[in-house]
Parts: sequence; C-alpha cells; structure tokens
Amino acid sequence: MGKKLYVGNLTYNVNESDLEALFTPFGTVQSAQIIIDRDTNRSKGFGFVEMDTDAQAQAAIQGLNDRDHDGRNLTVNEAKPREPRSGGGGGGYGGGGRSGGGGGGYGGGGGGRY
Repeated sequence: MGKKLYVGNLTYNVNESDLEALFTPFGTVQSAQIIIDRDTNRSKGFGFVEMDTDAQAQAAIQGLNDRDHDGRNLTVNEAKPREPRSGGGGGGYGGGGRSGGGGGGYGGGGGGRY
C-alpha cells in the first residue's frame, strides 16, 4: 500500500486529473481525490493523493509543500488517519465534560430541575 498525502489550499477549479499531474513528477500516483461539498457540489479546496512509496511521498512533500500553485501556497503533508482521532477524542471530551459539570454548582441545579 502507498503513502497517503493531504493536499490543502487548492483553488476551487482544480480537478483530480490536475492533482494527479501535479504529483506525477515525484513518482507513481495511485489515486488522487478532491473533496467535494455535498451541498454545493464544489471543491472544498483540499484533497488526498496516494503515492506508490514512502520515498515518493516524501519527495512530493519536499517539492510541493508551501509551493505556489495558481496563486496559492499549497499545504502538502502526510494524511492523518481519521478513525482514531474522532473516536478517541470524542469519548475523552465527553467523559471530561460530564465529570466537570457534575462537580460544579450548575450540575446540581440542573439535576434538581429534572
């Protein structure tokens, strides 16, 4: 499996073939995806590119991060996994909020109303 990269600060008219062409000089592009807003059906200004190897991905980061493309400086870095961040973070914040609220005066007052 290749290395997935996050590509941010794209202009809204960049499409997936443009994105692939931008990364091809650094190696084999396995996939290129622009994230589209469901409501407007327009680009959200970021996407993901999967390179064939870690070395190619690092070369693309070094060559494209903070580089001007259509008047914008691109942000290119390793994509972070989505699942652990949302699942673990949500549970932690939810638990902390409950224990903090229960210990305060507002928590006691809220309990009395119900």
